[in-house]
Amino acid sequence: MADEKLVLSEIKDGVGLVRLNRPKAMNALNHALMLELMDTLEALDADTKVGAIVLTGDARAFAAGADIKEMQAASAVEMLLKDHIGPFDRITAISKPIIAAVSGWCLGGGNELAMACDMIVAAEGAKFGQPEINLGVMPGAGGTQRLTKAVGKAIAMEMVLNNRTLSAAEALGFGLVNRVVPAERYLEEALELAQEIAARAPLALRMGKRAVNRALETHLSDGIAEERHAFYFLFASEDQQEGMQAFGEKRKPEWQGK
Repeated sequence: MADEKLVLSEIKDGVGLVRLNRPKAMNALNHALMLELMDTLEALDADTKVGAIVLTGDARAFAAGADIKEMQAASAVEMLLKDHIGPFDRITAISKPIIAAVSGWCLGGGNELAMACDMIVAAEGAKFGQPEINLGVMPGAGGTQRLTKAVGKAIAMEMVLNNRTLSAAEALGFGLVNRVVPAERYLEEALELAQEIAARAPLALRMGKRAVNRALETHLSDGIAEERHAFYFLFASEDQQEGMQAFGEKRKPEWQGK
């Protein structure tokens, strides 16, 4: 149906669960889906009932890439003016942790989307790749940059230049994913991980995520300076007082996000 939602979302035990919903197209990322996805993620980021987010597709594909039909006839100027890749930038502004739950194919823009998340839980049969070279182009939504930082230059070169696909086990070995689990458990595992994270101190989560991401983007001395500033800043929070008091009293802390 024309009005069928491209992105589905719900909140489960403090976790926002977001599903890409183009199963017939293997969740190919067209412009409308990306805009709807980013609006959904931003709404969950602003929801105080949500502590972490899980992003997933379906058993067959997390996302098999960008929607080629949408781009095939576009000129360079049209691509620039429509800014097809621009929505990807909005995910980096999400302050809450995002876990990608990946099953099946995770290719091209799908792999770039998964890498833009903070962690990846993969089903045993998941496949990761950047096959843009087969179309006469290259990754354009952060693929060459995030992939190289995750798996190293040699493997990234082979994936980008020669369409090498990584199995879930290879992706785990190269550091692209956090954990690999049986196919029937991949979403449950991601949700359990997200629930554990969502139970942590909200302000510390936000600052910790930002500091780790900055480590990939800045010089060591600048990153350490920013880390130290964030560490001291958290001593102005009620959660810091509660966390340390609870530790001393040997009880579970009650976080307020303040």
